[in-house]
Order: sequence, then structure tokens, then C-alpha cells
Amino acid sequence: MHTRPSSSDPPFPPPFVQRMRTLLGEEAGAFFASLEAPPRIGLRLNTLKVSPDAFRALSPFPLEPVPWCPEGFLVAVDAEVRPGRHPYHAAGLYYLQDPSAMAATVLLDPQPGEAVLDLAAAPGGKATHLAARMRNQGLLVANDVVRGRTRALVENLERFGITHALVTSERPERLADRWPEGFDRVLVDAPCSGEGLFRRWPQARREWRPTVVAGCALRQQAILDAAARLVRPGGRLLYATCTFAPEENEATVAHFLRQHPDFHLVAPPPLPGFAPGRPDWIAPELARGLPLERCLRLWPHRAPGEGHFFALLEREGPSAPVLWPQADAPLPARLARLVEAFWSATLTRPLPLRGWLLRREHLFLAPTAPDAWEPLRPVRAGWQVGRLARHRFVPAHALALALRPSDVHHTLDLEADGPEVAAYLRGEPLDLPGPAGWLLVTVDGFPLGWGKRVQGIVKNHYPHALRRGHIRKP
Repeated sequence: MHTRPSSSDPPFPPPFVQRMRTLLGEEAGAFFASLEAPPRIGLRLNTLKVSPDAFRALSPFPLEPVPWCPEGFLVAVDAEVRPGRHPYHAAGLYYLQDPSAMAATVLLDPQPGEAVLDLAAAPGGKATHLAARMRNQGLLVANDVVRGRTRALVENLERFGITHALVTSERPERLADRWPEGFDRVLVDAPCSGEGLFRRWPQARREWRPTVVAGCALRQQAILDAAARLVRPGGRLLYATCTFAPEENEATVAHFLRQHPDFHLVAPPPLPGFAPGRPDWIAPELARGLPLERCLRLWPHRAPGEGHFFALLEREGPSAPVLWPQADAPLPARLARLVEAFWSATLTRPLPLRGWLLRREHLFLAPTAPDAWEPLRPVRAGWQVGRLARHRFVPAHALALALRPSDVHHTLDLEADGPEVAAYLRGEPLDLPGPAGWLLVTVDGFPLGWGKRVQGIVKNHYPHALRRGHIRKP
């Protein structure tokens, strides 16, 4: 939700104001004025489903480009349509994301086929961006230590049609023990004091304390220590925060480099609107000899976005891509007949012969062999295809969202501004005659979910938890 600053918002904490006026000097006035201005809505396209040019042609709201992200846009302030409520959002065509956060994936630059770890991934903004840039090829591990936050992470990965991800909920140290040097690229979007949230979420102002900054800096160093063990030689580690505090930014990076001499800062590509790191804002003895100006800062008074800090680090040593074992299990025998019958009646694409995983009644196509993660127990072990329910096979919502209309025999295409799509998203059945059986419900050609036509009525299989008007249980 995007809120506007109001007269009822709490004031900025005085120690924060004093620090920023000291650091920014003449720029402080413009900085604080930007924090009082209405926040902008950032929209990042899912390039697995739609190209920037194609979306511009069908977008229901005016768009402005984000300078550093080709698939990123700003929604015009006077837009009449709420992007988060539009059917295109439900179809996974875009993610609403702060423009400055979009730079993380641009900087880390994941490649198709690589092994990539997002260490603090929920709710999924950066994870979905990483996955889209990987073109659903390779392995993405999306982790969040707070298990309750992984539900939103799973939903967003499903909505984007991500098929190559493991979702885990583990401490970084436990992942490092299981997968030492296991990743080509690692993203640490570190928990921080959240000063970049002061404009969008006034609660961040209330919770800010100098002691919080100091505590976050210590926690960040511990997380980075674990993250370093996860990066292969020649691999890259991106450290990111949404705060302005030098203690959590340049100082944290400096401590890391002192303790990990096998890492060095990579000179970043030129990104419009970004400023270099400020080694002069931390203790001289800590900064001495380190090229901390290679870090990047995004300021809300200089460019669109709430503000971010980035440090791109590379581990020295011979570069060799990580090879994870391929999932090789055949379709479980007790499900084979049901799955094969559904597949031949519903889908046009070939039924995969290998890579299957059955967890209780849920069937997945796994991006890597279970031996690669045991004894860890992923929250989501790849692409969920369906489940066994009373001796019937029921296709998963995640299967629908990763398909194209050409992958199925029958589709029901609805118009984005028509009453039928609104009824479908509310979970209502649709009185639309046609061939009986499973069909892919789409909006302007983009998958929304499943329906099953019986005697001319399309029974609604849109997930209950996603239906418009549904109230989630806490």
C-alpha cells in the first residue's frame, strides 16, 4: 500500500535529522523535502510474460521509464487505475516495487542456468526479478528466516510463473553449513533500520532509534559472514540496504572486507541517478585503503525511489560455475495414471519424464535433486503441478500461471475491463457454454488460473486465499 505523508505522521527523529544535516550539508533541505513528498508507485514488468514494448501498448495507466531498469516504470501520479487491483497484476504481468530496489538485480546480473540465492527474499520483489532475469533456467533459492513471511513469497513466485525456485526458511548459517561455495551469485537484502521507508511507512519513523542502527550493523556483519561462505570462488555477492546510515552501509562493507580479504569491491556500471559511496563518512582507520566509493547510493531527492545502498563484491579464485544435481525421479507410480490422463486431455506440451517429486499429496517438478537440499526441508520444492484429492488429480494454480495459452487445448479468454474477469477473481462460477473439462482462464491472453466446465458452467478454481473480498486469517 502506498501512503501519502500527512500532518498526522510522526516527525523525523531529531538524531536522524541532525546526522543527515551534518552529512548532506546544503543538500539536506532537498533531501527532507523529498521525504515529505508523496511516494511514487514503481512497477516492474515480468519479462517472462510480457516485453516492455508489448506492455506499453496495452497498459491501462500512464507509465514513465525507470532510468536504470529497462523493465521498470513509474506509474503516473494522476493514474485513475489502481495497478494492484488490476487483473494484469493477478496474472503476474508486473510487481509493484520501489524503483531504487529494482537496481539490485540489475547490479547482481544473474544469468540463465546459474545457481542464485536470495538470502532474505520475502515478500519476493527482488526474488521475482532475479528469477525473470534467469529466464526460469538454473536454480533460485529464495530464503527468509521468518517462516510466516514465506507465504507471500511463494504467492508472488507463483504469480510470476517461476518454475525453478526452492523456497526455504533457514538461518543463513545453516544454509552456509549445507551449501558452502554453492552459489554463483548471492543477494543479501539486509534487515536494516529502514530510513528509506520514512516516506512510505510512518511507522518506521516511530520505531527508529540510534540503538537500532547500531544493532542492525552488528546483525548485518553476521549475515554477511555467513553469506560469504555461500559464494563460490569467482562468484558475486550483492549487499543491499534501504537505509542511509553509514554505520550500516560503508562501515559494514569495510568491516566485511577487513575480515574477508578474498573478496573485493567491483566497480559498478554507470547507473543514472546513483551516487558513489562515502568513505569519508566513517572512521578513517576503517576506510583507509578500501575503494568504498565503488559502493552506490540512491537518494530520494536526486532520483525516483525511496533510497538504497548497494555494494557489489566478488570472491577471488578460479571461476567455475556451480553444478547442482539434476532431479531425475520419474512420475510416482500411484499418480501416473491420473496425471497422464489430465495431461493428455488438458495440455499440449509433452509430459516431463523426469524431475518429479511427491510431498504428501502434492506433486512438484523439482529444479534440483532432493539429495541437494536434505536434511533441509524447503517450504516449496520447485514448481507445484497439482495434488491428489480423493483419487482425483487437481492441477495447481502455480501450473496455470506458468503456462501459455498455446500449452493447453482449451482456454477461456476474458477482457480486462469486462464483468466476467471481476466475477472470476471473486471466485464465482461463469455461465459460459463450451467444451467440457479443464480450461485455462486468461485475461487478454495472459493466464489467471483454472476453470472446469461442467454442463455449460465453468466452475471456479481460483484459489480461495486470492479471491477478491477474501479475508485472510491471521
